[in-house]
Amino acid sequence: QVQLVESGGGLVQAGGSLRLSCAGSGRTFSRYAMGWFRQAPGKEREFVAAIGWIGGTTSYAASVKGRFTISIDNAKTTLYLRMNSLRPEDTAVYYCAAGNIISYNDYAYDYWGQGTQVTVSS
Repeated sequence: QVQLVESGGGLVQAGGSLRLSCAGSGRTFSRYAMGWFRQAPGKEREFVAAIGWIGGTTSYAASVKGRFTISIDNAKTTLYLRMNSLRPEDTAVYYCAAGNIISYNDYAYDYWGQGTQVTVSS
């Protein structure tokens, strides 16, 4: 069992940066694929980024590639999402998730955090 808790969300102006954190408890992330998803009001939850536990393979949604960076600390207990050049359309609740494989699909992930709100003002 993995418990996930996100933090680091907030209000930022367009062009600004934020770093989201996802702390895990119960076990390390060393054998999980970790992902970030987001859900804006009135929209479905969408894939943002993922990182695999073998070799640190990463994958990004086209809308965030080049602006966002996913990473895991050396202890494999905290997942990060560095978000640069934020845009109003990045406004959403951001969720971290853990699963067995990297996937764009949220159903591939077994464990989820409660979410953290990111609001980007124009």
